[in-house]
Amino acid sequence: MSIQPTSPPADLPRVQAGGSPQHLLLTLLGDYWYGQRAPLLSGALVALLGEFDITEVSARAALSRLARRGLLEQSKSGRRTSYALSERAAQVLAEGRGHILSFGAERTPWTGRWTVAAFSVPEDDRSRRHVLRTRLGWHGFAPLYDGLWVSPHERVVEVASILSELDIDRATVFTAELADGGPTGGHPIKAWDLAALRAEYERILAAYEPVRRRWHGGRIGTAEALVVRTALMDEWRTMPSLDPELPTELLPAHWPRAAARALFVELYDGLTGLAEQRVVQVVSGFDPDLAALVRTHTSRTGNV
Repeated sequence: MSIQPTSPPADLPRVQAGGSPQHLLLTLLGDYWYGQRAPLLSGALVALLGEFDITEVSARAALSRLARRGLLEQSKSGRRTSYALSERAAQVLAEGRGHILSFGAERTPWTGRWTVAAFSVPEDDRSRRHVLRTRLGWHGFAPLYDGLWVSPHERVVEVASILSELDIDRATVFTAELADGGPTGGHPIKAWDLAALRAEYERILAAYEPVRRRWHGGRIGTAEALVVRTALMDEWRTMPSLDPELPTELLPAHWPRAAARALFVELYDGLTGLAEQRVVQVVSGFDPDLAALVRTHTSRTGNV
């Protein structure tokens, strides 16, 4: 079966190829306005998006759309317009950041038990079928067969809640272990396309290994560090949607997840200072006092 990307929380824009201005702006605020609720001048936010070749028209449209969606709060002082993260957006970003930065870290040994969700939804109820599959995917399930979804983690409470919310009563949730001597063709791990998943990890390694060499050689400046670190975060944030941290006991030898995480952590943390400097430089052009509030974090230590 193919890799099944899952949907992000409904509060946030969907990730688009190349990064939508809305998504990019929230990434920047989550990474460099860490823990801050103070408003930033719209001009500074537009300039930050300009570092990624986002036009002023597109940047201001993104600000307006995020404000209409309740993710940014707009304020005015004379002719100056500022934006701050809403409480809801700040909470969602904090939760998502923790999940992304912890993804791929070492875990306790696998118990050998699967959570299994079996259900039947009428074909003509396509909307509910779609919502159910999307929600299951977000919680790390994948379809082994039509109407039979599996997860190698304890997810009984989560899936039971989803089924209840969607009022699906023709369903069963249970935990199980694979029986010895059963047919090998139906092993639950086949719900994931491991070859495609390996390729995703190897693509990240191939794309960013040259960047690591250039960084170690002192050949990356502040502007490039900001762009590279943000792009790397966008790459890494997609991986939990594709890989629900499948237990190593189920994976082929020499699985590249640990190597990809090590590269992510090294670059994301290592480029923090340079990238933060660039954000300070940009914001200082509009308000030096606000620039002093720029604050970021690393995968290991939280605040820097």
